[in-house]
Amino acid sequence: MQLNNIIVTIAGISIIAFIYWFFLMKKEKAVIAGDFVDITVSGGYSPDTIAVAKDKKITLRFTRQDKSSCLEEIVIPEFKIRKFLPLGKTVAIELNPKKAGEYEFVCGMNMFHGKLIVR
Repeated sequence: MQLNNIIVTIAGISIIAFIYWFFLMKKEKAVIAGDFVDITVSGGYSPDTIAVAKDKKITLRFTRQDKSSCLEEIVIPEFKIRKFLPLGKTVAIELNPKKAGEYEFVCGMNMFHGKLIVR
């Protein structure tokens, strides 16, 4: 086997390992919520994964900084919530999840996603 074949093989294996790690092994970092969580809406949601306790009232405070029309609306389907997010203003959404599980929140066009984990 020639040196250039060895280099290409090693590079290919490295790229495959990186892709596997990035898409399949990367762990989500959930923010543990107290009474409220401030969520910045700018090219997505930050933080995008929030952990809360079951039967505990939580306020999600969304502040939109992105001018994109896609992000001007927040939808939480499981709680039947759909709210307009004005640019530069904070919109508070109160939830009291009764059941453990994962609940998604999305933009109005379903392009940007976040997750509420109820434990």
